[in-house]
Amino acid sequence: MTLLEAVLLGAIQGIFMFVPVSSTSHLALSQHWLIERGSLLPPPDSPELILFDLVVHVGTMVSVAVVFRASLGRLLRGAWADLVDRAAHGRDRNGRYLRLIAMGALATLTTGVLGLLIQAVGTAVFATPMIIAALLTITGAVLFWTDRAGPRWRGLDGITPTFAVAVGAVQGLALLPGLSRSGLTIAMALALGLHRRWSAEFSFFIAIPTILGGSVLQAALVASDGEPLLIEPLAFASGFVVAAVVGIVALVVVLRLLYRARFRYFSYYVWALALAVALGVIAPV
Repeated sequence: MTLLEAVLLGAIQGIFMFVPVSSTSHLALSQHWLIERGSLLPPPDSPELILFDLVVHVGTMVSVAVVFRASLGRLLRGAWADLVDRAAHGRDRNGRYLRLIAMGALATLTTGVLGLLIQAVGTAVFATPMIIAALLTITGAVLFWTDRAGPRWRGLDGITPTFAVAVGAVQGLALLPGLSRSGLTIAMALALGLHRRWSAEFSFFIAIPTILGGSVLQAALVASDGEPLLIEPLAFASGFVVAAVVGIVALVVVLRLLYRARFRYFSYYVWALALAVALGVIAPV
C-alpha cells in the first residue's frame, strides 16, 4: 500500500463513516477499484487489509470523541457523580447518567447478539445486486423520512430499555450491505420520539463501543491467522490520522444537515447508487 492509497482510503472512511450511505461498502468498492487499476493492494479479505480497515474505523471513533467531547465529558462526569452519591448515601439523586450508560450498553449488547446471528447466516447471502439495490433504496427512503419527522417529544430520560433494544437492533441490521448504520439508528430514535440532537448523540455514542468491540474481535482473528503483515506502519498511521481529521469535518456537516432536516440530500445519492448497482454499472463486492 502506497502512502497516497492510505490517505485516500482513510479519507473515504472518514467521509462515509458519518455520511449515512454505508461506509463499509464504499471502502470495499474503493479498494477493488484501486486493485482493478493496477494497485498492489492485497485482497480486501486479506488479514493486512482487514487490519487496515479496523485502524481507520478506530480513527473515526476519534472524530466522535472530538466532536462530542462536551457531551461525552458531561456523561462521564455525571456517571461518576452518580457513583459517588450512591456510595456515600446508598442511593443516587436520579441516576440519569448511569442509566444512560446502561441503556447504551443494552443497545450495544442487542447489536452484538443480532450481529452474531447475521454473521452465522453469512452476509454473502444478501450480496446480490438486486438485494443490495433494494436495501440501498430502503436506506434512501428512511433518510428522506427523517426530514419529514415532526417535533419530537422524548428527552434523555425517555431512553428506556425498549428504546435501547430497538435502536441496537437496527444497528445490527446495518451489517447487511446497503443499509446505513448511522441512518437507521438516527431514524429509529426519531421514530420513537427522541429529539434530533439526542438521536444523533445516542447513535454515535453507541457506535464507539460497537466499533471498538468489533475491531478487537477482528484484530484477534487477524492475529490468530499468523500471516505476516505487508502494509507499512506509516500507511496504518496515515490512514488513521486522515480518517480522524476528515471524519471530524464530515460529522460536523452531517449533524448540521440533520438538525436542519436536510437528510434528503443523501437520499438522492443513495437512490442513484441503488440504480447503478441494479443496472450493473457498479458491481457489488
